[in-house]
Amino acid sequence: MQKKLNVHKLAFVGVMAAMIFVATYFLRIEIMTPVGPTNLKTANILCLLAGMLFGGVYGGLAAGIGSMIFDLMDPKYASGALVTLVFFFLMAYVCGVISNSGKADGTDLKKNIIGAVCGALTYYVLYIGKSILTLVIAGSAFIPAVAACSVKMVTSGINMITAVVFSVLLAKPLALALKRAKILDKIKN
Repeated sequence: MQKKLNVHKLAFVGVMAAMIFVATYFLRIEIMTPVGPTNLKTANILCLLAGMLFGGVYGGLAAGIGSMIFDLMDPKYASGALVTLVFFFLMAYVCGVISNSGKADGTDLKKNIIGAVCGALTYYVLYIGKSILTLVIAGSAFIPAVAACSVKMVTSGINMITAVVFSVLLAKPLALALKRAKILDKIKN
């Protein structure tokens, strides 16, 4: 049964997308690599939290839209905005589906850990896979393409670990606060 979209869900997606955009814009370190720029950033924490707290679909929309808006605002990233939308949507979606499976509500530590790891790994595999595939399609052999992506692999690995640790630590206290404020009820129903 499809849950109805309401003003609370739309507001959540908009606010979380804005927070993800701001975190990406202001709280990152850009690193130039042989295959283009990459970033160490804190926004991935918010992407995973969006999935844990608000479920796969709405968390995914917030993560994808916020990340895509950042790409559209910077000419270096604008051409990849649609891919960014899909990849970050899937990151938060996978996390949210696992974290909120069964009767879980984003406060189950074990499900949050598994969800965060799976969501972060989903993004990592998609992002690194796309980077390698782009080079191979452009004519590079596979091993040199992998080597050229090594800096992206390291920075994405750091982003992944940081996002998993901090999102899991923040999820339960934020979920409990949102429940007390009756915000989760309005979004999850």
